[in-house]
Amino acid sequence: MVSVRTPTVALVGNPNTGKTTLFNALAGMNQRVGNYPGVTVETKKGKLLHAGMPIDIIDLPGTYSLAPRSPDEMLAVDVILGNATDEPRPDAVITILDASNLERNLYLMTQVLELGVPVIIALNMMDVAEAQGLKLDVDKLSQQLGVAVVPIQANAGKGLDKLKDAVARILHDRICANGPAFPDAFETEVVRLQQSAIDEPAFLVRRLLLDVGGHAEVRLTSKHGPDLAAEVAGARQRLVAAGFTLAGIEARVRYAWIRQAIAGCIVRPEQRPVTWTDRLDKVLTHRIWGTLIFLVVMFLVFETIFVAAKPFMDWIKLGVSWFGDLVGGWLDEGMLRSLLVDGIIGGVGGVIVFIPQIVFLFAIIAVLEDCGYMARAAFLMDRLMARAGLNGKSFIPLLSSFACAVPGIMSARVIENPRDRLATILVAPLMSCSARLPVYTLLIGAFLPTETYGLFVPGLVFFCLYLLGIILAPLVAWLLKSTLLRGETPVFVMEMPLYKVPSVTTVARRSLEAGWMFIKRAGTLILASMVIVWAVLYFPSGDYQEQITKLEEPLKEPREKLEELRGELDELRGWKFEFMRTPTELSAIEAKKAEIKKHAESLAPLEKLVNDKRQEWKAQSCLGQVGQAIEPVFKPLGWNWQIGMAAIASFPAREVMVGTLGIIFGEGEGDAGDEDYQSSVGSALRDARDGEGRPVFNIPVALSVLVFFALCSQCVSTLAVIKRETNSWGWPIFTFVYMTALAYIGALITYQVGSLIASLFT
Repeated sequence: MVSVRTPTVALVGNPNTGKTTLFNALAGMNQRVGNYPGVTVETKKGKLLHAGMPIDIIDLPGTYSLAPRSPDEMLAVDVILGNATDEPRPDAVITILDASNLERNLYLMTQVLELGVPVIIALNMMDVAEAQGLKLDVDKLSQQLGVAVVPIQANAGKGLDKLKDAVARILHDRICANGPAFPDAFETEVVRLQQSAIDEPAFLVRRLLLDVGGHAEVRLTSKHGPDLAAEVAGARQRLVAAGFTLAGIEARVRYAWIRQAIAGCIVRPEQRPVTWTDRLDKVLTHRIWGTLIFLVVMFLVFETIFVAAKPFMDWIKLGVSWFGDLVGGWLDEGMLRSLLVDGIIGGVGGVIVFIPQIVFLFAIIAVLEDCGYMARAAFLMDRLMARAGLNGKSFIPLLSSFACAVPGIMSARVIENPRDRLATILVAPLMSCSARLPVYTLLIGAFLPTETYGLFVPGLVFFCLYLLGIILAPLVAWLLKSTLLRGETPVFVMEMPLYKVPSVTTVARRSLEAGWMFIKRAGTLILASMVIVWAVLYFPSGDYQEQITKLEEPLKEPREKLEELRGELDELRGWKFEFMRTPTELSAIEAKKAEIKKHAESLAPLEKLVNDKRQEWKAQSCLGQVGQAIEPVFKPLGWNWQIGMAAIASFPAREVMVGTLGIIFGEGEGDAGDEDYQSSVGSALRDARDGEGRPVFNIPVALSVLVFFALCSQCVSTLAVIKRETNSWGWPIFTFVYMTALAYIGALITYQVGSLIASLFT
């Protein structure tokens, strides 16, 4: 039986022309994300069923031209020429144009015509053109261009049926139109190169001649050998001698053809009307007012990611805890129960807890992009970011990383330039994310308490920890752009799109896709890492589990009673603020607190026996033995093997540090974000002594740990997403190495200088 290949249509267009909106309207829910080797951007693939005929649609990345300067920009050319891996050559191309900027948008279309495939023009934003007083003769335009032109309004679904009919016709007729002709001397050199040096499509050979140092030259020279470079240099010299300048020949040829093709098709008003976009831009792009509004918007973004997502994250934590207790109740104490509850369920919980932040962030970015504000924000921040070798679009990912580096790194996809995007990805983890907060709170609260140092000193330390990332990220970005990512700095060109109401469907789809992508692609690696850390903390287990089970037996009913008392306290507190309570209510609350404290103190001796046994178990575990073996590495930082072991154990997630310190120093496992647990762990750290009776922790040691955690890459989620976004293991390894080295140096300086200062006051 002979299978019939489903016809394929590629969708190309400039950014901000409504290409994604059109793709979503054509493909509906029948779409999926596609990736190609060697590129970091994504394409989307969908399926359209029209008049009983299935049609595959490929949504290629938005681009202003097909003059590739990187593998990402080469993707559209490869797909349309049929050179993409596991992707058939498209049978037709839909080029979407902004009707209000027709002449500029047609530049890309003239390049598509050279690729030898049938082309249809989807003339979008007709409503915007009419609002600007433009009148377009679509039929005459179609006749003079030589291709079908279909007026549409993608966001309202207008004209889509006519577009589908046009696609069906062109797939049947397969008629290719002709684009602009280059001068004879130029085409002679193209033919000469094809005959004497390379057998490649004429489009690629033209790009080889025109784009000095472009990706076409790099790829074809690598493919055909160094002799090609000499042939190309000779061809360029002959063209220059004939009076052609390579820098301007293409623009002159294409725009001359475009002006002729649209002659008599557009009637413009004598005076351009002032639009709402113009009025808003006077304020939103103003150096002072625009910057103030931008700061307010970014504050709201930060608050939304950091605050609005918290209840959802708490619900997920509760759900994971409930499910862990449920599964744990079905199984007896032992390796299987520990693996399922602590390793797998705890590992999954550590992954999915970030989903609300990811969904919120991408929803906000989608809203800001869709309404047109993101381009203004990038414009305002470009001058500042340029000092670090980045551009304005890097600001949003860096800001987002204060909540979590994972969504921050994912949001770097909005940066078109691959070097800027990669540099942003590599420095985003330097921002202090929310997962570091439990560690900050624990150590600052334990060694710099407000009761002793007031509010200023602890607050100053908190601020300095955040400031470390804010200062170092631009410096590291500048260093990367000056060395590993050195290259020609592209001119930052940002089209200011019109303001419009965001599409609810687009916003919902982008945010949900981001959440699902994180679960699907990063989750497996994160989960595996969690299980590995569980294993190295569990084995060799000996009979420790049995001993702990026996020790916990008499604690079962007292613990249940303690939880019951805490529930009663929550009921007494209710929803009221302190100033709203009556003296009777306040008295009842204080009495219940005293009862809870007394009951907890009665449990303390038995709990200590359990925690001591857990501490002994973890000390002789594989991870504990590794910590003791590499203790000399941590000595210059003021750490002993226990602190080093806790740092290693926190590799899957930074907040694991709190629970690991709790286990190591005899306070048992607990919720890293729970204030009571943090207080008990902090007390244990202050009281901890080494084998010679000296304090394990002091203020210089605590500050050293804080600086290390402010700069290190102790998060497998982040590294997994870097791998996902760069399609390489090299960059996450590089990130881990440079951040660990930076953290070690920072912690070393902090401890040594801190110890020197402390010695002056003792």
